[in-house]
Amino acid sequence: MESGYILIVEDVPDILRLLEETLKFKGYRAVTAYNGQEALEKIQQERPRLIITDIMMPKLDGFGLVHRLRINPETREIPVIFLTATYVAMEDKAFALNIGVTRFIEKPVNFEHFLRTIHELLTAKPQVSVPQMSEAEFYEGYRQRLTKKLEQKKTQIARDERLLQTISEEEKPTFRASLQMTMNERDELERLLLELQTRIENTPKE
Repeated sequence: MESGYILIVEDVPDILRLLEETLKFKGYRAVTAYNGQEALEKIQQERPRLIITDIMMPKLDGFGLVHRLRINPETREIPVIFLTATYVAMEDKAFALNIGVTRFIEKPVNFEHFLRTIHELLTAKPQVSVPQMSEAEFYEGYRQRLTKKLEQKKTQIARDERLLQTISEEEKPTFRASLQMTMNERDELERLLLELQTRIENTPKE
């Protein structure tokens, strides 16, 4: 096995552990991070051969992580796989490709496809397309993606709150847990949008 490691960035512990153990079982050296900010710190210490990252994460999400990697000459050629669950719309994928994402793998993960994709990227010559996108263009495209996703979450919450009144008492605990997870995702999207708006306002216009 060649030197270097695969960096897994995922804020859900069970998924993170499953991916890590799968890669280690196949002989890869795997390092983990719970968000994009922690990932950047580990990348500064040692450059990975490949990055596998979720999109929705606290502190710094997948879009922000890829953008930081691609604007840095020292990290712009590292292949990045997006694990997609929340962002599956074609326009989301188009934006991800435009900022330099290499491949997509959807959750729940098909591990045969997952391992085949990793092998292909590690053995192929670097072919990372680094787009010439300004900070302002990135933030505006990112804001559009987050705004649309937030609208979808709000619609889902309103629907689920109505459904909660119609289901049996036995079903309610599981349903409430799912609803709470969606509400947490809504809150995280709102936080990201507020943070992003500040960055947009402080980014020089070209």
